[in-house]
Amino acid sequence: ETITQIKQVVDIPVIATIISSEMDVAGRVRAGADILNISGAARTPEIVVKIRKDFPDIPIIATGGPTEENILHTIAAGANAITYTPPSPAVLFKEMMEKYRE
Repeated sequence: ETITQIKQVVDIPVIATIISSEMDVAGRVRAGADILNISGAARTPEIVVKIRKDFPDIPIIATGGPTEENILHTIAAGANAITYTPPSPAVLFKEMMEKYRE
């Protein structure tokens, strides 16, 4: 219902976030979701595979995870685009300080 209402008032693509393979993806697509954003933590690739099987043409954005391997796995699962959160300043600073102390 919310997606249908949004589609009536915006003129840009509607992106629906999916966090579990148990969610009603078909209902969201029928309601007008133009793009799916998959954010299922470690299960993201398997969710992407399932959705890609059922909806081969819908654009999928997915969280890539913390490593290059995770990102490649998600792309191989069928994601069209990856969202990536870089390391926080605290993590980067910690690494820099560890190198400095050596």
